[in-house]
Amino acid sequence: MPPSDNHPLQRLLEFSEVLMAATVLGIVFMLIVPLPAALLDFLLVCNITFSVITILIALNIIEPLEFAVFPTMLLVTTLFRLSLDVSATRMILLNGYLKDPVTQVPIGAGHLIPAFGRVVVGGNLLVGLVMFVILITIQIMVITKGAERVAQVAARFTLDKMPGEQMAIDADLGAGLINSDQAKERRAKVQRQADFYGSMDGAGKFITGDAMAAVLIMVVNILGGMAMGVVYYNMSLWEALNTFALLSIGNGLITTVPAFLMSTSMGLIVTRAASQSNLARDLILQITAQPRALKMAAHALLGMGLLGLTGLFAFPPTPFLVLSGMLHFCLRSLESERAAALQTVETKNEEVKAVRKREPLEVTTIMEVDPVAMEVGRGLLGLVNPDEEAKLISRVVAIRRHLALELGVVVPGVRFRDNLQLAPNCYVIKMRNLEVARGEVFPNQYLAIGPEEKLKNLRGTRTTDPTYGMPGVWISPEQRGDAERLGCMLFDPVSVMATQMTELLRARAAELLGRQEVQALLDLIKRAKPVVVKEATAELILGDIQKVLCNLLSERVSIRDLSRILECLADTVPMTKDPDLLTEYVRVRLAPNICEEYVNNDRVLNVISLDPEWERMLKQALHRDSMGMRLNLEPQSGQLLLTSLAKEIEMLRERGLQPIVLTSPEVRPALRRLTERNFPTLVVLSWNEIAPGVNVNSLTMACL
Repeated sequence: MPPSDNHPLQRLLEFSEVLMAATVLGIVFMLIVPLPAALLDFLLVCNITFSVITILIALNIIEPLEFAVFPTMLLVTTLFRLSLDVSATRMILLNGYLKDPVTQVPIGAGHLIPAFGRVVVGGNLLVGLVMFVILITIQIMVITKGAERVAQVAARFTLDKMPGEQMAIDADLGAGLINSDQAKERRAKVQRQADFYGSMDGAGKFITGDAMAAVLIMVVNILGGMAMGVVYYNMSLWEALNTFALLSIGNGLITTVPAFLMSTSMGLIVTRAASQSNLARDLILQITAQPRALKMAAHALLGMGLLGLTGLFAFPPTPFLVLSGMLHFCLRSLESERAAALQTVETKNEEVKAVRKREPLEVTTIMEVDPVAMEVGRGLLGLVNPDEEAKLISRVVAIRRHLALELGVVVPGVRFRDNLQLAPNCYVIKMRNLEVARGEVFPNQYLAIGPEEKLKNLRGTRTTDPTYGMPGVWISPEQRGDAERLGCMLFDPVSVMATQMTELLRARAAELLGRQEVQALLDLIKRAKPVVVKEATAELILGDIQKVLCNLLSERVSIRDLSRILECLADTVPMTKDPDLLTEYVRVRLAPNICEEYVNNDRVLNVISLDPEWERMLKQALHRDSMGMRLNLEPQSGQLLLTSLAKEIEMLRERGLQPIVLTSPEVRPALRRLTERNFPTLVVLSWNEIAPGVNVNSLTMACL
């Protein structure tokens, strides 16, 4: 929780830049100017405090980015420790010979360094030296080296998977699962992850260099101190060694212990995977989630304790028996909790079943035809069961909201049913009781999508993405890290089902817009703009308006700006009442909105041009009668045109571009009807629909 404006910490944060600059300059200043003994003791305690706080933060964060400032802080604290080493070295060499006249304890280097040296060394300089060497060896060879390797691999894999994560974010944004602000935040998080692990890869060198410098400084302190004691202070060689070695080892240990804690913090942070809680809670939950392993360990400890009691093995049985008893006690507690939770769930299910049995069956409900419905197998009931998490139901709410903002259509509620005739993990999407799509997902697994050469390294069930037809593999959660390092896109079962439903509703939105739905939209806009609705409906019946809106939706043109569409209809209805012609007039009026969907960042529209000879043939084949516009084109000519377009469309898709065909206004509707069966997502625009400020770049031409 951030501090309030009047909080002293908030006022301190206002001067944080000045304080940080003063701190860094003060650390550098310590390298030059001698410090008083009392101030040196205080700063050494500050060094220990910072390291303790850092390791406690590393233990309690949920994901590494919560402590993204750690690499920079590591540099500052390393510089701080080196400054303390330099200041302590200066004080040891200049004043290390001074001793308390009563206790004969060295006091020239402050009180903390000699006290730390006496406690750790315990009167034996060789023991202190060995402990120092062991700490430095563990820090450099084990913790720091391992943390550096983890950070290096994480940085490389983070960079490798960035394109896949960006595609996953775009897919979620297109499916309506997230909004633009959430997408921007997730992209920024991906970038911060790459920057963080890249910084951690280099930050480990600070700790390694600090440890090596500590060894060198201690050797210099001992040798230099002995030389100073013998030459300048007339001390015997043994007295000089005893005095200056004690101070040097004490100084080395008191700065090495915080460095050891910092390197441990680095290892904890770079090996920390994102979770829902801190390390301690995750450790307990994940260990207790495997009661069988705990039971086997308890039996093994009990067996070893009994062997110790028999005297066959010369080890004490008490520790084994005590630990075995503790594990058995924990297992009994876990089993009691699990049994109580299971009993609660069974009681709740029985209550729900009893209530459902008492509910009367309405025949009229059975007769209703649902606009959109999804039937699931028994293995997917948990995704749609309101008594459980029902993740898919909440996702559908977000899809309906997104499509309302994108297309201006209010998607009716989706009916969920169980279908025992389906395979356990299969689902079917229906519109007006007709199956329009189906798929198969695996609960508690992830769908990894990527190139075949990367998917072959993953173990799982081979499949094809039901929405875009891309190859994929259903993998277990344990392989999630491997798939991310390979750069694959990962989707949970709910995301797969929601994405397919989103694309399906977006493509068939026109089928959901009946006369009743159009009347509801007109009533809604009539409250704000009654004149526009009155003028548009004066000459046009509700069915004509519905046909125009459906024509727009069939080509994924948003009807959200309904007042503008009605104004255009009111302006053009004196000239024609043909819904197809009215649609073309409306498209011209909506040209800025249409172009905005397809232009790139430079306001350039990359298109496929149509050969003039093709346009001439299409114009001659146009025919209008009481049934509307017809295209009387010879089958051979139509197939030749589709083949030519297919070649150009495939070329643009290989370049990662949206296929867009640009033609004359007279030909556009006919060409769209000719291509909608073979290329349902092909965008066909006319020259009149190019908005001002948009530049057209013809990449290729469909030739005769």
